[in-house]
Amino acid sequence: MRRLPPPRAFRRPPCLPAPSPAALPGVAVATVLPLIERAISVGDVRRLGRAAHALLVKTALTHHTLLSNRLVELYAALPSPAASRAAFQDLPHRNVHSYNNLLAALCRGPATLPDALHLLDAMPASSRNAVSYNTVISALARHGRQGEALRVFARMARDRCLGPEVAFDRFAVVSAASACAGMGAVRPLQQLHGAVVASGVEVTVIMANAMLDAYTKTARMEDARMLFNQMGIRDTVSWTSMIAGYCRAKRLDDAVQVFGMMPEHDSIAWTALISGHEQNGEEDAALELFEQMLHHHGMAPTPFALVSSLGACAKLGLATRGKEVHGFISHHCIGSDPFNIFIHNALIDMYSKCGDMATATVVFECMPESDFISWNSMVTGFSHNGQGKQCLDMFKRMLEAQVQPTYVTFLAVLTSCSHAGLVSDGRRILESMQHHGVEPRAEHYASFIDALGRNHQLEEASEFIKGLSSRVGPGTAGSWGALLGACRVHGNIEIAVKVAESLFQLEPGNSGRYVMLANIYAAAGQWDDARRVRALMKGKGLRKEQACSWIEVRSAKHIFVADDTSHREANEIYEMLDKLFDHMHIVVDPIEDQLALR
Repeated sequence: MRRLPPPRAFRRPPCLPAPSPAALPGVAVATVLPLIERAISVGDVRRLGRAAHALLVKTALTHHTLLSNRLVELYAALPSPAASRAAFQDLPHRNVHSYNNLLAALCRGPATLPDALHLLDAMPASSRNAVSYNTVISALARHGRQGEALRVFARMARDRCLGPEVAFDRFAVVSAASACAGMGAVRPLQQLHGAVVASGVEVTVIMANAMLDAYTKTARMEDARMLFNQMGIRDTVSWTSMIAGYCRAKRLDDAVQVFGMMPEHDSIAWTALISGHEQNGEEDAALELFEQMLHHHGMAPTPFALVSSLGACAKLGLATRGKEVHGFISHHCIGSDPFNIFIHNALIDMYSKCGDMATATVVFECMPESDFISWNSMVTGFSHNGQGKQCLDMFKRMLEAQVQPTYVTFLAVLTSCSHAGLVSDGRRILESMQHHGVEPRAEHYASFIDALGRNHQLEEASEFIKGLSSRVGPGTAGSWGALLGACRVHGNIEIAVKVAESLFQLEPGNSGRYVMLANIYAAAGQWDDARRVRALMKGKGLRKEQACSWIEVRSAKHIFVADDTSHREANEIYEMLDKLFDHMHIVVDPIEDQLALR
């Protein structure tokens, strides 16, 4: 038998290395990269981006790390991170840029922030750098998750993989300071400041301004002033932060002092000072500053300065002064400003509070666009000015325009129904609140109680209030107060006494409740009971708040109380009143003259 020779071992030919993607025939990296860069710069993902991606797939360049990283960055501009995830998963080799590009995509929206935190934990230590941390910290602070932002910042400071030197940079400091300001965290802010000083890192103006702003927003004005004094270079943001901080702390004199120290005043600083005075009840001073800004310094006002000046006019009831500001806005064509809607809303509010609903309506109808504040201002304006029908019509238009009403809207409409005696409409609107996603509050029920009381339905109102405790808790003082007012109007002493007893328990320090009950007794001729209530009020150390009246003369507001002599022109005013009284005695009333002849 023939023996076959032993088989020889089969030896595979050595594998040749696959050609690099850049070496493939056709399109080179230098050709595709500019296309992706252009798609990123112009934000054209759908046309240029898809074309570049298709070219990468067709030429097998998807395995090129640089090109694939740029592809992940391109898709990060989309609202959803799904495309960036897919491009990241296709990467054969991932480096620090790969992870950071995907982190940027995941940090664009609040819904994917947990995924970003998970990726930060899962990524290799060698691929995690300051950019990775800064991206996550900034996103957390921006989306209202300040506590997590500070925890990630603390982790960054402890991460030795970032190198033996300083583990954080100016971007991290700015984001961490913003997080401290957002949550009012004083201790972490001071620790951040101390860490920056101890690290020896150069404190830039941006870093100092971020910590300065955080100190002012956490009401640490002494720390803010100390940092401000240590700053070698200050810009407009530095000065404005101090002015705004002092205004928030109600230290207007200090705000004026810092404003006076500024080497040069700009419109932002003027706006901060004007807004601060208006928000702290110094409306006259706010308008005076606004006048100085315009006429003495020739500074163009910002939209916020205009809104603050209109707010001051609204609070003071200075319709003439408000019209002057309106004229300035129209003359300088500020309506084309992007803050147009805020200015128009302020105009509506000003005219409404000054009682000029006709002009407020003209402004509203001429608005190129309106928001819920515009509608609320109109509904509330008609309500406060006693125009019930117009209020209900505007509310109906608001619903037809599919604008979501708020609790303020319903309160204005219910108040209007109360004043107009529209009990059935008020009941219907109160019952429809939950249908619109608004839970009725104590003040809404109080307005409906007032409507029942005005319609002489006192017993029903009393029973309605008794059932409120399970819905709004014990806070029904407004409802009982509305019913007590109705008892005064209709002279119902029996219910008034019961209502007053409930009010004395809910609001033992409210002198107005005692005064109203005393007046109800007095109107019924029960003087002993009226004196008893007055004595009870005096025994508790309560005093009636003094009422006042005011008048606008030449854009200035003058306030008077009974028998007032504090006005600088009191002598001239009383002299004119005496002349008017004498004149009224001389003039004969024609009706009384005819009655006398009969």
